[in-house]
Amino acid sequence: MSRVILIRHARAAWPLPGTRDFDRALDESGVADADTLGRKMLERGLVPDRVICSTARRARETWAHMAPGLEMAEENAAFTDHLYTADTAGYAETIRQNIGNGTILIIGHNPMLEDVAMAFAGTQEARAALARGFAACGLAVIEIDTGTGDEAALRGRLETYLTPADL
Repeated sequence: MSRVILIRHARAAWPLPGTRDFDRALDESGVADADTLGRKMLERGLVPDRVICSTARRARETWAHMAPGLEMAEENAAFTDHLYTADTAGYAETIRQNIGNGTILIIGHNPMLEDVAMAFAGTQEARAALARGFAACGLAVIEIDTGTGDEAALRGRLETYLTPADL
């Protein structure tokens, strides 16, 4: 088994005129949520072995505010443009390429994160939780079965979905 933690970047400010979407910074509530999320993940034992983060400013800032609470250095993350530009299949491929023993954390964007989490939401309860959407600074924990021998398919189940209000 391998664990994948999906986190949507924290709440970002609306872009100022002339600012690219890619460069949007976190707003005050986003900073507070990311700070809290890191601490709560540590308390729940959700500490990743590897971190893969979008290069978009709001994702990088989410990680920067989470890392101290997880007792990790910001430099522990691998940053990739792919998570900003990829579709849902691209996110699934990122997971497929990085699963193994241990826990990977992916900090990215919607709607791709929601689509990936929904694909693993086998129970009615999990589907109901995600039906309201993947919240900013929301967290989904997916247990992946790495012993299937079928590299073409990702098999697993959504174990937990939490929003900042749940923390």
